Amino acid sequence: MATPQSDPSLSPLKTIAVVGLGTMGTGITEVLAKAGREVIGIDVSEAQAARSVAALETSTARAVARGRLTEQERADVLGRVRTGTDLTAAADADLVIEVVPESYDIKHQVFRELDGIVRPETILATGTNALSVTRLAADSARPERVLGLHFFNPAPAMKLVEVVSSVLTAPSAVAAVTDLAIELGKEPVAVGDRPGFVADGLLFGYLNQAAAMYEAKYASREDIDAAMRLGCGLPMGPLALLDLIGVDTARTVLEAMYAESRDRLHAPAPILKQLSEAGLTGRKSGRGFYTYEAPGSAVVVRDALTPLDGAALTPGRTVRSVGVAGSGTMASGIAEVFAKAGYEVVLAARSEEKAQAAKARIGKSLDRSVGKGRMTAEAAAQTLDLITPAGSYDAFADVDLAVEAVAEDLEVKRQLFATLDKVCKPGAVLATTTSSLPVVACARATSRPQDVIGMHFFNPAPAMKLVEVVRTVLTAEDVHATVREVCAKIRKHAVDCGDRAGFIVNALLFPYLNNAIKMVEEHYASLDDIDAAMKLGGGYPMGPFELLDVVGLDVSLAIEKVLHREFRDPGLAPAPLLEHLVAAGCLGRKTGRGFREYARR
Repeated sequence: MATPQSDPSLSPLKTIAVVGLGTMGTGITEVLAKAGREVIGIDVSEAQAARSVAALETSTARAVARGRLTEQERADVLGRVRTGTDLTAAADADLVIEVVPESYDIKHQVFRELDGIVRPETILATGTNALSVTRLAADSARPERVLGLHFFNPAPAMKLVEVVSSVLTAPSAVAAVTDLAIELGKEPVAVGDRPGFVADGLLFGYLNQAAAMYEAKYASREDIDAAMRLGCGLPMGPLALLDLIGVDTARTVLEAMYAESRDRLHAPAPILKQLSEAGLTGRKSGRGFYTYEAPGSAVVVRDALTPLDGAALTPGRTVRSVGVAGSGTMASGIAEVFAKAGYEVVLAARSEEKAQAAKARIGKSLDRSVGKGRMTAEAAAQTLDLITPAGSYDAFADVDLAVEAVAEDLEVKRQLFATLDKVCKPGAVLATTTSSLPVVACARATSRPQDVIGMHFFNPAPAMKLVEVVRTVLTAEDVHATVREVCAKIRKHAVDCGDRAGFIVNALLFPYLNNAIKMVEEHYASLDDIDAAMKLGGGYPMGPFELLDVVGLDVSLAIEKVLHREFRDPGLAPAPLLEHLVAAGCLGRKTGRGFREYARR
């Protein structure tokens, strides 16, 4: 079925010049031509212009093969594009979009030349994501006609377009470009002029922290990337994304952000400079954080840092039965996971009634799985039969692995571990599911700290594939091996990390969420625009404010405080708006109001 084309008569911007025909410029050209615009593609390199046309021919041929365009429509699209190497070709353009390299000098030169070529009413748009639109506008002969138009890569697929105004930009220019973006089938978000704007402003701080985490050898590149994909549902891990964007490009964006914010979270991690200066800029060079089959290839190949498949670990201890301490959603979810994998499970709570209620919750969950065809009624019954509820932790006397999932309170957990130390047999592995507290503090509450480890499951445990395996400096090698083996048997992806606040996921996720709140505090962008920007521009399954309201603002604040206390970085201080909402009892969906209001059930 052919894609319906926009009616170009709706917009006064009918002829558009695109300056710079790299990947982004070529993508923008395709979007414009498919929407009925006459496009003038300009690049200093004749060879690059030819490559751009070839890419457009390939892309439109693929669209025909998939039934998205007819042959006639393809011919019309290609007929609307002409290319050249001279900026004078832009003389008749209603709008010029430059997407040349991220350099003030290069962009200034383009804008200065365009001033002498285009008509007075022509709008000049920069595709920068890092440089000051205001600075570019101020040096132009027509600052009121200069704005930012930031597409996301790949431009034909990504819906978000950030429309960036400077204090000099005429509202009529913003309105014309916003209307065009809508007619192109994009979702425009209006933002002010600051480095990174909304999406990259939040994204690059997170990428920078991931690079610093890797540089500190806290976790492997594979584990950092897997943790963020599986723990947050992101389409790519941060280090793989840095390689895709270009390590040098990321460094440029972060330098611009740091120059304005002076926030240490934006100060480029030294490894970004080292890789850039060594020419290891990511996929485009064939090597960055990972090594690729060839320059420009997406295929990762083994290198000296690639973990060996099936690398021999210290043999683990035998685990046949598992004790799960707690009666909440996390405890019942973990018990369900172990029972589904065939383990005998003792589910112990502070009372027999609470334990029975937790088992009943598991029964309902299994019934839902049966209803959705994910398991048979017989398998569900067998799974439930493997779970024995108990009103006392004395029932853990014979378990091989005890996993606690009680309140996220250090004193409560320490008391529980002291109890487990007394009731569990020698050699039993004792695990905590804490997401933010020091595992070693739980270990020190026992007489066997070498047997204690962190197993951080994610909620809901039956659905989420990730487990962060947290070793303390006291954890025995065979205890670590045991937990890795158990994770494989319960079909979870284990990632290794050390015992520090936030582990991998929360240490990267919550500063990003905090920075989103700061954007709202500073009246830079609205909740809706920020959520839309991260979903449409970053591929996030939820926007930051949707996620904060789901997690709970009180839980989020507690984690922010732990991170700030541990790392002592002023940039990690919880945003005052978050503290005010928690103080007002606005905790998110669970109270009916957080950053947004929700219908009471």
